[in-house]
Parts: sequence; structure tokens; C-alpha cells
Amino acid sequence: MAPKKIEPKKVEPKKPEAKKEEPAKPAPAPAPEPDKPCEVDLKSVVVEFSADQIEEFRDAFTLFDETPAGEMKIRYAQCGDVMRALGHNPTNGEVLRLLGRPKAEEMNSKLLDFDTFLPMLQHISRAKEQGNFEDFVEGLRVFDKEGNGTVMGAELRHVLATLGEKLSEDEVDRLMVGQEDPNGHINYTEFVKYVLAG
Repeated sequence: MAPKKIEPKKVEPKKPEAKKEEPAKPAPAPAPEPDKPCEVDLKSVVVEFSADQIEEFRDAFTLFDETPAGEMKIRYAQCGDVMRALGHNPTNGEVLRLLGRPKAEEMNSKLLDFDTFLPMLQHISRAKEQGNFEDFVEGLRVFDKEGNGTVMGAELRHVLATLGEKLSEDEVDRLMVGQEDPNGHINYTEFVKYVLAG
């Protein structure tokens, strides 16, 4: 008997199914715009840089100037880059606030001149990550193992002498005078108030 020829099955193309129309969904309500923090009045910022510093800033600014005639102007999008090149670390939000919250398309089309840039740089240099009361308390809360508002004096001494901008043992001793309770604990909220009071 001869083997049967196996013919491939003919695949019939599927007929497109009629799409069921979904009922139109109502457009979501627009989200309310968040309150914008008040913009910085650059005209009121007093530039306190020395002549040498201003000249150094001008040189750096010139490196970012892409105008054909060297007009001493940069694109808005470059403002943060120039500040970072000069040793500052503003957030993008801070830069946008200084620029007056331009639209995305304006970032590469609008230009900023050096005389307008300088007060912005002065503002950023003054706002240099100084931290505030809440920041310091929150940082010390990490060491509050019992959740009672205190940290071990020995642990705080160790942190002050070994982390971040390290203090000498003498500086730590002077800072800690009268801060520890009889059990060797320190109320860190009161400690921060003491330190900030200078």
C-alpha cells in the first residue's frame, strides 16, 4: 500500500469581527493646578560677589554661550548647568522658579544674558543647602531606637566625630556640655535648638 499524501490544511483567513463600540468615557476632570511658590524677585537680589568672582563667572558663562555673534547669552535650559559648573547644586525646580516657570518649549528658545543670570546665581549661593530645624531633627530621629525623643550620647558623639563634616573630639566635647541626662541620653530636639542658637 502506498503511503497517503498528507496535504496541508488550508487555513481560511479569519473574517474580521465587528468591533463592539465601547461607550464613550467622560473626560477626566482636569486636576487643579498646584499652588505655585512665590517667584523670586531678582531685582531685589543684591549681588555681593567680588569683581574677581564676577569675572570668573563671566568666563564660565561664555563657555556656554552658543550665540553666533558671542552675545553673552545662554538658553534657559543651560542655566542650571552653568550654576553647577560654578560649584552650586540647584534643583531643577529651583532653576525653573528663578526663570519664572517657563514652558517646556521655551527652555531651548528663550535666552538669558549674564546680567540677568548673576542675581540668580547670587540667590542660589545664599540658599546653599543650609538645612533647617526639621531636617536636623529628622536626621537625628534615625538614631532614636526607642522612639522616645532621645539618642544615646555616646552614639551622637560617634556620629559627630566620624560622619559628614567631622568634628574633632574637643569640638564634640564643647558641643555636648550639659546635654546628656543622668542615663547618658540626649533629647535631640533640644540639642538641635541649642546648636542652631549658636
